[in-house]
Amino acid sequence: MKRRKLDMASVPGKAAVGVDDRFGVSTPLRKLLNKVFPDHWSFLLGEIALFSFVVLLLTGVFLTFFYEPAMTEVVYNGSYAPLRGTPMSAAYASSLDISFDVRGGLIMRQMHHWSALLFMAAIVVHMLRVFFTGAFRKPRETNWIIGSLLFWVGFLAGFTGYSLPDDGLSGTGLRIASGIMLSIPVIGSWVTSSVFGGEFPGEIIISRFFIAHVLLIPGLLVALISAHLGLVFKQKHTQWPGPGRTNDNVVGERMFPRYALKQGGFFMVVFGVIALMGGLFQINPIWYFGPYEAWVVSAASQPDWYVMFLDGSTRLMPAWEINIPIGDGYVIPPLFWPTVVLPGILVGLSTLYPFVEARRLKDYRSHNLLQRPRDVPERTAIGAMAVAFYIVLTLSGGNDVIADKFHISLNAMTWAGRIGLLVVPPLAYYVTYRICLGLQQHDREVLAHGVETGIIRRLPDGRFEEVHQPLATGGHDGHAELEYAGWVVPKKMNRLGALGPAIRGFFYPIEKPAEAPVSPGHPPVEPRPERKEISSGETRR
Repeated sequence: MKRRKLDMASVPGKAAVGVDDRFGVSTPLRKLLNKVFPDHWSFLLGEIALFSFVVLLLTGVFLTFFYEPAMTEVVYNGSYAPLRGTPMSAAYASSLDISFDVRGGLIMRQMHHWSALLFMAAIVVHMLRVFFTGAFRKPRETNWIIGSLLFWVGFLAGFTGYSLPDDGLSGTGLRIASGIMLSIPVIGSWVTSSVFGGEFPGEIIISRFFIAHVLLIPGLLVALISAHLGLVFKQKHTQWPGPGRTNDNVVGERMFPRYALKQGGFFMVVFGVIALMGGLFQINPIWYFGPYEAWVVSAASQPDWYVMFLDGSTRLMPAWEINIPIGDGYVIPPLFWPTVVLPGILVGLSTLYPFVEARRLKDYRSHNLLQRPRDVPERTAIGAMAVAFYIVLTLSGGNDVIADKFHISLNAMTWAGRIGLLVVPPLAYYVTYRICLGLQQHDREVLAHGVETGIIRRLPDGRFEEVHQPLATGGHDGHAELEYAGWVVPKKMNRLGALGPAIRGFFYPIEKPAEAPVSPGHPPVEPRPERKEISSGETRR
């Protein structure tokens, strides 16, 4: 009996048919792979956050193998000579070993830190894009809430990871966190003793932060990101207005194969950039700070950039105490307001804004088309005001360094921050609002009168005027005013086809240049001569 020859080409197809017969996955999988994504650079900001999180997980797993989450006192005897013989915690000693003795440990540490900063930056920029374009409107309010929670959970993940090396800088951050907990009325002392296992710093805070940082918080982040991506796939993707784009369709590329291949390449770009930053740019040199001592605090101690606004709000808060005459008297310290109340207000405002705007505008329709920021001047001005508020607080978080480097009084810097916090955000609101109105007016002028051609014509009475190219023909004067469609209005002649499209190719053209369109009443445009390679006659091998 002859053995049947195995046809390797048919194995994948047969395997797929077998899986589909048993689990019925072809229909949902086909729908998933055929989902259309708009092709616009602004939609890649969320992907940067996702890819940074993947790098965070990969590098974090590597670091977990060598880090020892213990505050047991040891004597360092590693490769870094200036600290040999110094008593320190096992956590700090293992962090030094990762940096100097573990092969590839330092670049992994720095890649982990840089990817954390990029993760938070991508979340912030992505949320700004969503806010300014109105992508948070119905039916995407839930995704906006998830995005807000991702920032604050990432904030917590960054703080716990920042504290794990137990160096002088991270210990200062822990001391500040302890003070913030103590400032909470009524329950502050209980919260602090519960977290630290007694008086600060205790013996168990590093091990607790380690469990939170490598298990609990990443699990919560994975759950939030999964829910966010699930809603993106379930709901129709937002897109910019344009020809052929409506509230009921999506114009772009299918997920498989083109979009998936592009995202794979983009992931490699993000990974490569983070790897270059980890290898070339030093960050958090814990060996400079030494082991943490509870009574030692160094000058110019700043946290990561996304925490600096809280540092700035603390520095700007006046020393106002509130005395409550209960029993022997109760005092609410000034630290409570900028570090507990302010974040609570920010969380509430950012989470509820979609519902507040919908109620104010009485707009409860579903929106799949984005808005240009200039078309919603009030919302854009509010966003600019929030960004200005954040920038003032962030700069105030480093006011001691600014005062030292520019030889300015630290007291003057503090008062500049306090005054700026009251003056700069309203000013940003007004300027942004007026700019939006001006941009709207310019768009409507072009729609009414046409595009400036740069051609100056002299009239019979001696006056000069610039010739405008109308965007549409018809009407009593030969051209009609177009209605604004919510998308980019062409303002230069090359946007109207007066010039040929750009030639594809990087170092040399890979296609023949297209002929420019011919306007009625004008002679045809001669095609460009074909480009030829110029050589010196030498043959290179």
